[in-house]
Amino acid sequence: MNWTMSNPRAALLAATLAGVLLSLPQVSLAAGRSQTTGATAQAQSDNPAASAAAARLDKKQYSGVQVSVDNGIATLTGTVDLYEYKADAEKRVHRAKGVIAVRNLIEVAGPTVPDKELEAKLVKKLAYDSVGYGNLFDAITVSVENGVVTVGGHAHNYVDRDSALALVSTYPGVKDVVGEIEVDPTSIMDGRIRMEVASAIYDYATLSKYAVDPAKPIRISVQNGHVELYGVVDSQSDKTTAFLRANGVPGVFSVKNYLQVAGQPTEAQK
Repeated sequence: MNWTMSNPRAALLAATLAGVLLSLPQVSLAAGRSQTTGATAQAQSDNPAASAAAARLDKKQYSGVQVSVDNGIATLTGTVDLYEYKADAEKRVHRAKGVIAVRNLIEVAGPTVPDKELEAKLVKKLAYDSVGYGNLFDAITVSVENGVVTVGGHAHNYVDRDSALALVSTYPGVKDVVGEIEVDPTSIMDGRIRMEVASAIYDYATLSKYAVDPAKPIRISVQNGHVELYGVVDSQSDKTTAFLRANGVPGVFSVKNYLQVAGQPTEAQK
């Protein structure tokens, strides 16, 4: 007869202890799972703005983007293929309920294009972006540094400004865009001067050739009666003639001649 059999109360205690020990790991694991699930559910319910922001990015082009929201400030990280997607992601998240500001840390992956090559391609694209009045009265400039494109100069209306920025934003190789295009003032006087300066220049025999190629005109910007001329001409004589013709239009207060002569070094604007 063994000890357990001779001590029924001890046997009962041992059996009870064994049952408790066997059940401990299972109870602990189950409790851990329950606690984790509850924490996740609680976090989601506590931050509906994050869910709303994520729902705004439920498209293929944003598959590499992550969003978090803290005190109404959304932070975007990850990568996209085009700068257009980076800018659009920010706009989308900004409209999410509960988001009051957006910190955009998205990186543009896509191809890497040498700055000079990218600049030349964008200049060519922008030259043909607007035809008619746009190609005469817009003087938009482009510079590129480390894939960051600065778009400046003048546009004669907001439509042409936005079109230029959209074109640059969708071009492969552009990592970021700095928009510095100035929109010329809108007034009846400036509108008249703009048309009369164009007529004075393009109706002149030796200058009419600059109307042949829509990407290479003498471009005219007017701000409150002050005229600026941009573009590239064949000779110093053409540059001087354009200046004199524009300066002779009634109502013109001043003319700044930024025309470049082909084959000559670029002059600093004064």
